[in-house]
Amino acid sequence: MTDSAAGGPPALPKNRKAIALLSLAGVFLAFYLVAHNLGWAPPLLCGTGDCGVVQSSSHAWVGPIPVAAIGLAGYLGLLVLALLGLQESMAGSRLIALLLFGGALAGVLYSGYLTYLEAAVIKAWCRYCVASAILITVVFLATIPELKRIRGVGRE
Repeated sequence: MTDSAAGGPPALPKNRKAIALLSLAGVFLAFYLVAHNLGWAPPLLCGTGDCGVVQSSSHAWVGPIPVAAIGLAGYLGLLVLALLGLQESMAGSRLIALLLFGGALAGVLYSGYLTYLEAAVIKAWCRYCVASAILITVVFLATIPELKRIRGVGRE
């Protein structure tokens, strides 16, 4: 593969590999919580915190949808976008860059809100929710290089 400065296709963005791997981990984490919420899995194994209290609170659902399913959809979306963005034909895509950054930003903001609910309203912590909050924050940080692509400045 050649570098875009040499006139060849743009180099594949390295941060998108990290986003894909982190999002895959988020898919597994969120799916575990969805499976629990829908009764497909036994009670949560939570050595620390009060996962059961958090997951059984009214804040664990948005209408008929478990909050974890929203997270699962978000992580799946980020995974698909990161994998698409690793294709040579999409490496310089401003749309992929915008969707990755915007999706991760929405995820980190919503996760921050949920973390606030755990601390201030529910007054209990779920280790899986905290892990997801950390994970989406790292995903968001990995999307920072996408800002250059959104502005059309250079290719990584």
